[in-house]
Amino acid sequence: MSTISQRDSNVTWHPYTPMKVWPEAIGIVRGEGSYLIAEDGTRYLDAISSWWVTIHGHSHPYIAQKVYEQMTTLEHCMFAGFTHLPAVALAERLLQILPGSMSRVFYSDNGSTAVEVALKMAIQYWSNKGIKKQKIVAIENAYHGDTFGAMAVSARSIFTASFTDYLFDVAFIPFPGAGKEEACLAAFTALLQQGDVAAFIAEPLVQGSAGMQMYSTDTLEQLFATAKQYNTLIIADEVMTGFGRTGTLFACEQISTSPDIICLSKGITGGAMPMGVTTATADIFDAFYHDDRSKMLYHGHSYTANATICAAALASMDLLLQDTCTASRQQIADAHAAFGKIITHHPSVAEIRQTGTILAIELRTSSASYHSTLRDRIYRFFISRHIILRPLGHIIYILPPYCITTSELNYVYDSIAAFLEEIRETK
Repeated sequence: MSTISQRDSNVTWHPYTPMKVWPEAIGIVRGEGSYLIAEDGTRYLDAISSWWVTIHGHSHPYIAQKVYEQMTTLEHCMFAGFTHLPAVALAERLLQILPGSMSRVFYSDNGSTAVEVALKMAIQYWSNKGIKKQKIVAIENAYHGDTFGAMAVSARSIFTASFTDYLFDVAFIPFPGAGKEEACLAAFTALLQQGDVAAFIAEPLVQGSAGMQMYSTDTLEQLFATAKQYNTLIIADEVMTGFGRTGTLFACEQISTSPDIICLSKGITGGAMPMGVTTATADIFDAFYHDDRSKMLYHGHSYTANATICAAALASMDLLLQDTCTASRQQIADAHAAFGKIITHHPSVAEIRQTGTILAIELRTSSASYHSTLRDRIYRFFISRHIILRPLGHIIYILPPYCITTSELNYVYDSIAAFLEEIRETK
């Protein structure tokens, strides 16, 4: 009988995968806590939360029970002209914990669609007011998703090269890394002074797919405050940074200037089901609250506010807001910091970066890019040790589920140390 992996190779097309040179896919039959269990029984320690979504671990029984209960009551109904308790309750709870003065919740399907909705809100906001502001500003090397609007506000790269002619123009400012803050702010201010910037979109504190690039809360505060000064809308893409990843529930909590729109996804359901959320202030919503139907927001998805998904998100939030979860996140952050200090001067390490539960290790290499020759070597090394660490080119990062144990983290750290020694010996 054929294995899942063998059957898969004949019928599926995997994301971010060169299918000709990387045809194999590990067949997974079960998830349990920090582990994914393969069809041959191998247990893989998921140290990146399966692309940053399973914040409480795999197959969490509490989330599963709440999903089951919802499925036996109401699985779905269209959200145009109808509503239901899970969607209302989730919106109420999100608005209570989000930073700033968010007023409304718009549901969609994933992080990219959450960004698409945010961009449409921001652009149409000014149009509805009869003000000509159409320019969008983003930070260089940004990644906001793979749909067309999200690609447009993301870095131009090999991922967008085939579509460049179809993307709208966006002004990019320098990444505000250490020593580049003033250049970033100067470029941003110069753009804002032109008076035509509709919105500024940013991944607060951490650019995930760019290689876990990090910048300071002071810089984020200055960027947001400057945008406010020039009457520009702020879109905070908290798809990756939300739900506890940066030390606070949301990265924007760490500054005093609040965004106008927030994008959420990934950890929102604890990895159980896909969901996107775009929240907006009352001022944004009021610009669409009009007798003229041409001013309404023309956007929607068939599965908008799916009741079962909302139930999963509510269950995940129950777990997230427990003191034990807060303590677990702090424990992970402390462990990362301690390990970072141990390896920071290793000759194979170029830089250590950490924000909350996110630890990034940039390796010294002559091919520093997403397609670094080290990438496949790193991945295969850790898979051979039954650890899932999908590197961003030459950058190893750990972004574990909050249920990971100290011994599991130590195994990951020990394996990273072993890899650093291996590449030092082979140079």
